[in-house]
Amino acid sequence: MYRLALLIIMMITSNLNAQTESKYETGMLKAFSLWEEQKTEEAVNLFERISSAENENWLPSYYAAQVLILDGFTKLQDSEKLDAQLKRAQNFINDAKTKSKENAEILVMQALLHTVYVASDGAKYGMTLAPKVAQLYEQAYKLDSKNPRVVLNRAEWNIGSARYFGQDTKPFCNEFNKALELFVNFKPESKFHPNWGKERAEQMIKSCN
Repeated sequence: MYRLALLIIMMITSNLNAQTESKYETGMLKAFSLWEEQKTEEAVNLFERISSAENENWLPSYYAAQVLILDGFTKLQDSEKLDAQLKRAQNFINDAKTKSKENAEILVMQALLHTVYVASDGAKYGMTLAPKVAQLYEQAYKLDSKNPRVVLNRAEWNIGSARYFGQDTKPFCNEFNKALELFVNFKPESKFHPNWGKERAEQMIKSCN
């Protein structure tokens, strides 16, 4: 009787795990679909709900932050809306950090958030945030120098800085070639782990040439 009860409990647990995984996958796919349809708020809200249900999974918060950060580049002239949006994105990054420490992908996203601020008002944010962006990319590079997004975004930040100060950009162009090679061989841990950036690397190589 005990063994039968144990078997039933194991079966129920297994089914619940399968249902949880199915709900997670369905939810993530729906959120990505909303994002693709440019339904920013709906996508962020769904990623947020998934994150609340996934106590140890950093990916939903990471993507919620990414949606807000990338959309922030379209709001550079509206400082009030942009600041509110980036503060919300920062909360998602903070949540992702608590779930996954020493994560190069999250560091890249943090650097991108700071970059939006700098792009919106270089005079106001450049002196304080530009060094932080550079530091974040160096930290991410030390953690995972084979991560294509780390190499790509680090190079793009450095080449932008070089152009600003009138320095040679060729060394950073070589980094884009390195990033593209890494993208070709990169295999994400799961279908939901970050796998973006290859097209951007190709664009940067063309701009260098």
